[in-house]
Amino acid sequence: MGESVELPSRLGILPFRNKVLLPGAIIRIRCTSPSSVKLVEQELWQKEEKGLIGILPVRDAAETTSVGPVLSSGLGPDIGDRNPKTQVGVSDAHKIDGKNQQEVIQWHTRGVAARALHLSRGVEKPSGRVTYIVVLEGLCRFNVQELSTRGTYYTARITSLDMTKPEMELVEQDPDFIALSLQFKASAMDLISVLEQKQKTGGRTKVLLETVPVHKLADIFVASFEISFEEQLSMLDSVDVKVRLSKATELVNRHLQSIRVAEKITQKVEGQLSKSQKEFLLRQQMRAIKEELGDNDDDEDDVSALEKKMQSAGMPANIWKHAQRELRRLKKMQPQQPGYNSSRVYLELLADLPWQTASEEHELDLKAAKERLDSDHYGLVKVKQRIIEYLAVRKLKPDARGPVLCFVGPPGVGKTSLASSIASALGRKFVRISLGGVKDEADIRGHRRTYIGSMPGRLIDGLKKVSVCNPVMLLDEIDKTGSDVRGDPASALLEVLDPEQNKTFNDHYLNVPYDLSNVIFVATANKAQPIPPPLLDRMEVIELPGYTPEEKLRIAMRHLIPRVLDQHGLSSAFLRIPEAMVKLIIERYTREAGVRNLERNLASLARAAAVRVAEQEHVVPLSKDVHQISSPLLQSRLGASAEVEMEVISMGDNHEISSDFRINSPLIVDESMLEKVLGPPRFDDKETAERVAAPGISVGLVWTAFGGEVQFVEATSMAGKGDLHLTGQLGDVIKESAQIALTWVRARATDLKLAASKETNLLDGRDVHIHFPAGAIPKDGPSAGVTLVTALVSLFSHTRVRSDTAMTGEMTLRGLVLPVGGVKDKVLAAHRYGIKRVILPERNLKDLVEVPSAVLTSMEILPAKRMEDVLEHAFEGGCPWRQTSRL
Repeated sequence: MGESVELPSRLGILPFRNKVLLPGAIIRIRCTSPSSVKLVEQELWQKEEKGLIGILPVRDAAETTSVGPVLSSGLGPDIGDRNPKTQVGVSDAHKIDGKNQQEVIQWHTRGVAARALHLSRGVEKPSGRVTYIVVLEGLCRFNVQELSTRGTYYTARITSLDMTKPEMELVEQDPDFIALSLQFKASAMDLISVLEQKQKTGGRTKVLLETVPVHKLADIFVASFEISFEEQLSMLDSVDVKVRLSKATELVNRHLQSIRVAEKITQKVEGQLSKSQKEFLLRQQMRAIKEELGDNDDDEDDVSALEKKMQSAGMPANIWKHAQRELRRLKKMQPQQPGYNSSRVYLELLADLPWQTASEEHELDLKAAKERLDSDHYGLVKVKQRIIEYLAVRKLKPDARGPVLCFVGPPGVGKTSLASSIASALGRKFVRISLGGVKDEADIRGHRRTYIGSMPGRLIDGLKKVSVCNPVMLLDEIDKTGSDVRGDPASALLEVLDPEQNKTFNDHYLNVPYDLSNVIFVATANKAQPIPPPLLDRMEVIELPGYTPEEKLRIAMRHLIPRVLDQHGLSSAFLRIPEAMVKLIIERYTREAGVRNLERNLASLARAAAVRVAEQEHVVPLSKDVHQISSPLLQSRLGASAEVEMEVISMGDNHEISSDFRINSPLIVDESMLEKVLGPPRFDDKETAERVAAPGISVGLVWTAFGGEVQFVEATSMAGKGDLHLTGQLGDVIKESAQIALTWVRARATDLKLAASKETNLLDGRDVHIHFPAGAIPKDGPSAGVTLVTALVSLFSHTRVRSDTAMTGEMTLRGLVLPVGGVKDKVLAAHRYGIKRVILPERNLKDLVEVPSAVLTSMEILPAKRMEDVLEHAFEGGCPWRQTSRL
């Protein structure tokens, strides 16, 4: 290695793209392109050990300017040492590393002569392409005088840049060179010592340090470092040995310093690393290596993707700091650690929540909103008017904190669909949260992140699903919440429904404040009594008592029948339900406040029709008068004489199919079909008259969660000890009402002509039994007082109560009739049962405004201030005190 190499005047050139081979360095390459294969065959394989080639660095012109002289592709004259930038002619047909030479390429003017230490030849299958694997050793620098082509590869006229032996001896006497040599050797020895301690090797390197000339040793050392292409070119251009030694010393010192810093950090933390920390360190190093190699895929890096998602979530500043702290903690954890998954799920929730994402509300058109409400719901005039008022305020002041609307009414009256219509009118997303049966406060506020299985509350989870911060959120069945040892969900809702507090709603799982003020809350309930008063105070109650038979008829014809037919694959061509039959279904088979049972009965008819259609043999015959039908579908079928195996008809051609296929005749529902499908009628107008056929029976009106109902009260007496027996699964309140009623009747027995004198005891030797059928239904509430008194007076006076009269109201011990609730529901229930007269407390007359006018005109409303007024209206011919009565 110490001897100089005699170079020929011309060498074959192998280009290295963005790579430099220094003298003394050894490199292994694989030649596959036709030009490089031809070069190896001609210059190395055939010449065996005498073969030399030139390694010349090249770069793309788009990169930064070279630190040394370059050759640009083109045509130009010969060059000398004083003209470093040369124009060299290159054919377009030649390629460098498989790339077309049409690309602008810069050739470096200095290269390194190399000889082959090892050659192996191979043939690829199945292409048969010849390849070479060459191990090259750099020998000495040269300068390019002229670059030309020989066949498919390049050759260059060169001059050697190495010093001769006499010139080198003179340089070695230079004091500067001697000082640089000592400095380089000292740095190199330090580096070798550090590497020997780290890798337990280095003996061979020390031998090189003692035997190889120092100016060649500098190239060997630098070639082993990972340095940039610019630094490699700078080292290649350092023809002056003193400059070369100075640069090599600088690079050795820099490499030595980086090794020492890394060792210092490693020694500092090595003693504290646990097994999991070592794994983390290795993973971080692997990640860094992949990033350097360009193999790291951001999409596959879940933590990086999560961090990007969090950055784009738009969190407030204080929450973003909290999220960053959690993210840093997650990065320090290993996936195998117990808390890793829970921490990651929590961060994903923070990233998924719509902190600032809101659905854009379109311009609110009240007329269109009203038309939408009218098309979706029939009747409910007052309710729809209140919704229009609500929307009008939102239009004038979009950020107004409107009241929380709470729709209270029996099942099947359209409470949930009204909330959906509000969302459609506002152009907002709709999310429904069912609170029925919720007894755990964590369902509202979320679980604390202290155990596995914790999760956010239903509110936060609902916002995550709709991905907007301003939806219309329906709190369904808010009266069905309960409380136990796990907390009270209704109390947790106090903060949610208070616009002054829900700006900073704190979910226990989220553990950071979330702004709920942009959410429009709507609640539904079957009855308002179970709702705690503080929660009820935060809502505006809108009652939906139910529908009249006329409203049910219109709802069935407009909405229910088309929907039922569509759900069962039918149309009006298969099944027709006349309006008269719908009236019969309403009168004889349904007496509910809503329309769900009505829809179920209509569905039963549709199923019966579906069976008939499905069993019919000729369901889809063609019309006999085919020539009169100008259907494109028929023309396409009949116009072709060829045999057709199958024809696919798109669903969009229903208007054509309906003209081609139809059953022989549609099924029209009549009374016989009603009884055959739905069974015998469940209700009739004679029920009340039949049940009030004897004294001691009165008709009351009660309110239930399913709307108003008619309640019969039966009283009888028998020999006994003067006891009062009550049956019918009664609550404490109604039992007390019965006791009050009996006391009042006994106290007024003489006035009512039920006893001959005040000393007479009505219950002397007798027991009284009061029964509320049906016994399987629980009953309670303060509205049966007047009904009980009427039944007892009828019993003792042996006078029947009018069968066309029903009553409601509570009474005091002095006989004053008190107002009750649910008047509209009760009046509608009386109307459904065919009752013509209703006795109401006088103070309840103001509630009749809510009753439809069509119902009021068909009924007689009788006000009562005292119990005597009730008795006057309840009996035929007036109160029984006008008659003589005996026990």
